[in-house]
Amino acid sequence: MKAKHQRLVLVLLVVAAMIGAALLAMSALRDQAAYFYSPADIARLGGVPPGQAMRLGGMVADKSIVHEADGVTIRFTVTDGGATVLVRYKGIVPDLFKENSGVVADGRFGTDGVFVADTILAKHDERYMPPQLAGAEHKTETLAR
Repeated sequence: MKAKHQRLVLVLLVVAAMIGAALLAMSALRDQAAYFYSPADIARLGGVPPGQAMRLGGMVADKSIVHEADGVTIRFTVTDGGATVLVRYKGIVPDLFKENSGVVADGRFGTDGVFVADTILAKHDERYMPPQLAGAEHKTETLAR
C-alpha cells in the first residue's frame, strides 16, 4: 500500500474515532443536561412518572416553607405563577433559600405526587448582593473626626 493511501486510511480512522467519541459523550450527557422543568411544564405533561430523575425550577411560594418535627426535613411549594408543585427535602438548605426566591431542586416524584428533592440550589437575580453588604453599599466611614 502506498504512503498516500496509508495517510488517507489513518485520517478516516481518526475522523471515525472522533465522531464515535462525540456520539458516546452526547448519549452519556443526554440525561444529565442542566435543563429543568417548571411546574407549568409538569402540568402540561400531565405529570411525571414516579422515580424519574429530573430538575424542578421556579419560585418558592410565599408562606409555604414548613419545617417538620425532625428538624432537618422541610416542605415547601414551588410555583411559576401558573402551577404549583409540593416539594419535600431532607437536609440543610442553602443560605439564599427563602420564600419568594428562585430555586432549582434535583430529585424525583414519589408515588404520592410530592417531589422529593435530593439537592436544593437557591437562585438569585442579577441584582444580588451578599447580606453582609446589603445595608452598607453607600456607607463610608472615615477616621477623621
